Amino acid sequence: MSWAAAGRSLARGGLVAVTWLLGAYAVVAVGLLPTGLGFLLLPSAASGLRRWSDRARGWVRSETGEPLAPAGPSPARGSADPASTADAALRRPVWTTRLILGEAGFWRDLRWAILDPLAGGLLLAVPNAFLLYGVFGALVQPLLWRRLDDGNWYAFIPVTSTTTMLLAALLGMGFAVLGAVLAAPVLRLHARWTRLLLTPGRVELTRRVRQLAGSRAEVLDVHAAEVRRIERDLHDGAQARLVALGMTLDVATRLVESDPARARLLLLEVRENSERALQELRDLVRGILPPVLADRGLPDAVRSLALESPLDVHVDSTVAGRPPAPVESAAYFAVAELLANAGKHAGARTVTIRFGHDGTRLRAEVADDGRGGADPGGGSGLRGILGRLAAFDGTLALHSPPGGPTTATLEIPCALSSPKTSSFSATGSPGR
Repeated sequence: MSWAAAGRSLARGGLVAVTWLLGAYAVVAVGLLPTGLGFLLLPSAASGLRRWSDRARGWVRSETGEPLAPAGPSPARGSADPASTADAALRRPVWTTRLILGEAGFWRDLRWAILDPLAGGLLLAVPNAFLLYGVFGALVQPLLWRRLDDGNWYAFIPVTSTTTMLLAALLGMGFAVLGAVLAAPVLRLHARWTRLLLTPGRVELTRRVRQLAGSRAEVLDVHAAEVRRIERDLHDGAQARLVALGMTLDVATRLVESDPARARLLLLEVRENSERALQELRDLVRGILPPVLADRGLPDAVRSLALESPLDVHVDSTVAGRPPAPVESAAYFAVAELLANAGKHAGARTVTIRFGHDGTRLRAEVADDGRGGADPGGGSGLRGILGRLAAFDGTLALHSPPGGPTTATLEIPCALSSPKTSSFSATGSPGR
């Protein structure tokens, strides 16, 4: 028997109504598509339904101990605008609706929202009915029986005297204990039912495997290109400079006795070139993994980047922990690319960067006051961001109408480690 399980059962029974309301909202939005109103309602309905189903996945994991992977962000939030033309703002709801209706995850969430209140609600009603009726008999009947007429019955006991009231109270305690005993197995059964409804089907899993295989190939190509770039930078930069240093030192060694003044000049040149080589190595390391990112985490690393930017950059963060290092690195370089684009292509003057985490996804929003018109298909920078995020099942939502402003939202599924320590305020804005 677990009274904690009884409390969870009552809570889940109450939340079934929320599931039903979200499902009904989504059904109404789909039904109103022919009128045009559904194009405005469906994105919010799909987004809310996805967030609620992700909470249900977390509940399944806590009840059964078996992970149920999140479905990922809804296309309502995880897709880029179809184009950057003048009518993009009008076409975007239609484009987003097509993505939502074409995603198997939306229909799976909708199926769960419709069926869970029926079968799942009936399952939870069994222990909850015993619990509530038992509490009524044990705690409420002793206070009310004198005020009621002779027709007052509790189950099969007519409560007309102190003796029958005590019997009713004992029976109520028995019902409450029975409800508590049933709560844990019913919760596990409900969790298995929820898992059955929210687990992707074979066709979707096959499509998912193909998508991951494609993104893996892209990541390997990017990794190979990055290794070649590092090798080239080392060969043409620091390595060549170090070879020159060795040759200069050899000449200075031979001139120490015969021409000390010349040797001294050569040694000064060696010191200057060694400082340049060290700076090149630092720049190279910073391009691979900035030390501040490894030491202080993503928000502080972006704040450090903002201090070097000529733009007025404000950074806010509500992230209470550290995501995995690969996710952190991918988010950092994606934000760095968006910040560079804001100044180089959009002509922005002010950029606001916000970080958050909703329990299942790291979210980064980069908003600027530039001229807009950004198109993922028109430049390698945004395509590179999409490829970098795809390796982690992340998404980029870009809203950039001509004339601006531009808002880019990154979402990467991940968990957080222990809270980070930082000398910056969690919501500081160290803009220039």
